[in-house]
Amino acid sequence: MISRGIVLRLGLSQLVCWGVSYYLIGVFGDVIADDFGWSRDLVFGGFSVALLAGGLSSPLAGGLIDRHGGRSVMAAGSLIMALGCLALSLSRGIASYYGAWIVIGLAMRLTLYDAAFAALARIGGPEARRPIAQITLLGGLASTVLWPVGETLAGVFGWRGAVLAYAGFALLTIPLHLAIPAGRYGDGALAATREPPPPLAAAPAERVLGGALYALIATVANFLNSGMSAHMIGILSGLGLAASASVWIATMRGVGQSLSRGGEVLFGRRLNPLTLNLAAALVLPFAFVAGLFSASAGLAAMAFAFFYGAANGVLTITRGTLPLVLFDHRTYGAFVGRLLAPSFLLSAAAPVAYAFVIEHWGAAAALHLSIALSALALAAAAALVLRFGWRRGSSRGGGRA
Repeated sequence: MISRGIVLRLGLSQLVCWGVSYYLIGVFGDVIADDFGWSRDLVFGGFSVALLAGGLSSPLAGGLIDRHGGRSVMAAGSLIMALGCLALSLSRGIASYYGAWIVIGLAMRLTLYDAAFAALARIGGPEARRPIAQITLLGGLASTVLWPVGETLAGVFGWRGAVLAYAGFALLTIPLHLAIPAGRYGDGALAATREPPPPLAAAPAERVLGGALYALIATVANFLNSGMSAHMIGILSGLGLAASASVWIATMRGVGQSLSRGGEVLFGRRLNPLTLNLAAALVLPFAFVAGLFSASAGLAAMAFAFFYGAANGVLTITRGTLPLVLFDHRTYGAFVGRLLAPSFLLSAAAPVAYAFVIEHWGAAAALHLSIALSALALAAAAALVLRFGWRRGSSRGGGRA
């Protein structure tokens, strides 16, 4: 059984770690570009390099958590994240700037959701679904909290001082990660009280199909997430909103994420992860369509940010919970790490790709690209339900394991 204290500590660590790494470029990117005199492509390329580093290290990171647990791996990730932020604050040229982002990218893979999900799966097995959803409640507020904080710190101390403060915030998460139990589900005090149900994708061919569809959904969701994290504020500004209004409207994304995740925690017992994943994928294209009307209607801009956040928030949960029902939980970290590697690698191109699209064709074109990608994720989610959804009732019931 995973205690509430562990869930709360991991939730707090996710809020901080996401805010000081993944969402860093969204609030400081334009300021850094102005300071260095670089193009947006070059600046946001640092974030792409970080995602590439995370993708290349994904299978290794998952395997380390399977073998050694989340305590040591995630604590080391916090330290590495602090070093990366320190290096970024001291960077003076392209080599040092990109080098700092490589360090941050490795730290992200060792501390963010996928590491936390693997840590929870290791200690909770098939019973980790509820804790996985719960830790995302606070993590979903990362942009809502850290974007305004970062903007305020940059206004007082400059972007370098703000990023240096981020390094201190990262160090504060080390004790939170050291509180993770070292045991494994099925061992000693963590022993299972009943035999877990078999995975839905048990046969080799089913593992290939289920893994491919899962990887496709995760890749599209991560691509959109990295693109929106880097450019949502810029897209809103490009559509005609004032810069300050764009920042605050963009924070509605975090509100949508946390509210949708709260709904999953409260009412998700009635829905299996396959159905929940399909519902979230269905919302995505409509959110981006609403964004096309941001210039003429403030409510449309808020709907874009809020409903994109809501859909992305649920997709983040199902990225962690789908493997618990589809695959063997005992190899969660290593197997899911391999499946997620393409999502990290391809999403590394998203910040640069979106910057290119916005610069050459405008913010509306970026939203059209997002609509097309979200339709692809919707098709994959529907295929996953059609292939494996009918087994849910007979093998695992409608509630949580």
